[in-house]
Amino acid sequence: MKKHFQGVVVPMASPFTPDCKADTAAVGRIIAAFARNGLHALVLGTTGESASVGADEAFRMMEAAVAARQNGQQIYAGLVGNDVAALVALGKRYASLGVDAVVSTLPAYYALTPDQMKRFYMTLADSIPAPVMMYNIKATTQMSIPLELVEELSHHPNIAGLKDSERDEDKQNRSIELFRDREDFSFFCGWGARGARSLQLGADGIVPSTGNVVPELYGALYRAFLRGDDAEAERLQALTDQVGAVYQKGRTLGQSLAALKVLMQELGLCGTTMMPPLSEYGPEESRQIISNFKALSL
Repeated sequence: MKKHFQGVVVPMASPFTPDCKADTAAVGRIIAAFARNGLHALVLGTTGESASVGADEAFRMMEAAVAARQNGQQIYAGLVGNDVAALVALGKRYASLGVDAVVSTLPAYYALTPDQMKRFYMTLADSIPAPVMMYNIKATTQMSIPLELVEELSHHPNIAGLKDSERDEDKQNRSIELFRDREDFSFFCGWGARGARSLQLGADGIVPSTGNVVPELYGALYRAFLRGDDAEAERLQALTDQVGAVYQKGRTLGQSLAALKVLMQELGLCGTTMMPPLSEYGPEESRQIISNFKALSL
């Protein structure tokens, strides 16, 4: 089934200049690399260090991404924070740029009841003049959006989908089954290692951070899926898993993002500056990360 929101959406690593400003030239290079491989971009999501970026620099980052967008490419704007009024205001600014959708995590400081979660997403959907997607990521919010609530909210005319990064196989399977035949609502798998399998089960799209490094493998994986070549899709999934392990294995989430930027610098895409409180790797560790990547048979 053809839906408005589907395919491979890469959560873009946010490039910064050494003084922690948005590196707009690097944004253009990264978006172009995605476009060459038929991929879309989630800008300022978890991989994009969104929780650490102020509103003005976030807007500059988003403005550069929208300006670099190519024909057929979609820009998803991440919203992360605890000040709901500020999130609404930023979402409206993003909508004024022409982003295709906003994708919001739950505010994470307080544990929320399902009713509070509902009111939060209803507030965004009623206030922001762009399609809203829910983003379920227990690793950072320490909360899981109940599937029953997702289903209820899915009928709001301005709520367009769910990005689910919670590593709960049963819940993801039930989500796919629930939404795969809904023309008006899309399900995206944000669990990198489960990308190919989720597509085969009926997910509308995948959101792999490893696409920052090997967009060509994800473009090929999605094309293999579309033509029904499951064996090739699974072969490519295994290769992307190897790349993911290079920067993720044995590291915290923040450390993995720093290692990801080491690889992106090696590819000429951006620098390694991290927004505080995260920090960069030193020369010796960076050389080892690059060496491990080059040792792969891709």
